[in-house]
Amino acid sequence: MTDRKEVAMSFNNLLDTIKKLRDKNEGCEWCKIQTSESIAKYSIEEANEVIEAIESNENNKICDELGDLLFQVIFHSEIKKEENAFTINDVINSINNKMIRRNPHVFNNKDKKKYSINEINKNWERIKKEEQL
Repeated sequence: MTDRKEVAMSFNNLLDTIKKLRDKNEGCEWCKIQTSESIAKYSIEEANEVIEAIESNENNKICDELGDLLFQVIFHSEIKKEENAFTINDVINSINNKMIRRNPHVFNNKDKKKYSINEINKNWERIKKEEQL
């Protein structure tokens, strides 16, 4: 089992790799000129490849394609960091907060009530609508 330190080290290594690819002096010429707009199509492409890999039921392919999708998330985040818009840490905090907010049956269930899948789905949709207001 992978421990948190190992995950953190691997994640930081990937951040360093993307930063080096985007380095203005020593980076990859293709990576340096990309914008979120220019690479947006690859996010959809990679997500579709994840679906195909899952449908193939081949764990090596799933792992590989999830890595490609993760790369997209971090690549976009690095571009936005350079634009002073947000960082990967903001992305991580945003999704963490959203998951806690949208799953009150797990994170705010003081009565330890057991919720049905139907109730969970209804709550999810209600909370999602409230967030959009």
